[in-house]
Amino acid sequence: MKVAVLTISDSSFAGSRPDVSGPEVAGICTSLGWQVAHSQVLPDERAAISSALRLLSASCDLILTTGGTGITARDITPEATRDVIEKELPGLPELMRAAGLGFTRRAALSRAVAGTLGQCLIVNLPGSPRGARQSLDAILDLVPHIVELLHGRTAHAEESKRD
Repeated sequence: MKVAVLTISDSSFAGSRPDVSGPEVAGICTSLGWQVAHSQVLPDERAAISSALRLLSASCDLILTTGGTGITARDITPEATRDVIEKELPGLPELMRAAGLGFTRRAALSRAVAGTLGQCLIVNLPGSPRGARQSLDAILDLVPHIVELLHGRTAHAEESKRD
């Protein structure tokens, strides 16, 4: 599986704070045998995020964003994601929030979005390394199946093509 990891953070983009979450997410992907084909730090700018998602979706099976899912004025990752996705998958963020609530009640503040763009799955993860890891762990078992469906490589997908 070909993966892109985007860290959304004004301070990391400006170089005033190191990106810790992006490498954490990339490390999880690599440990699963997934190819991290692209990683990048972007500012909390809606157009920049949407543009990167569109561009990377053409060559990646999965795009994981980390950061920008909270409630501050600059947290706009969910909006940028909704600008580009074709089908929203609300169950994935629901699973991530439910899992996160086992660790902290602040997980309820996440506005993460997940959805598809072409044959690519896009998932917003929290900006903290621990939150990103816990959220990704909550959906890991579903990701390969979703990607297989998007590529038409399952019996279910084949049946859908015939209908």
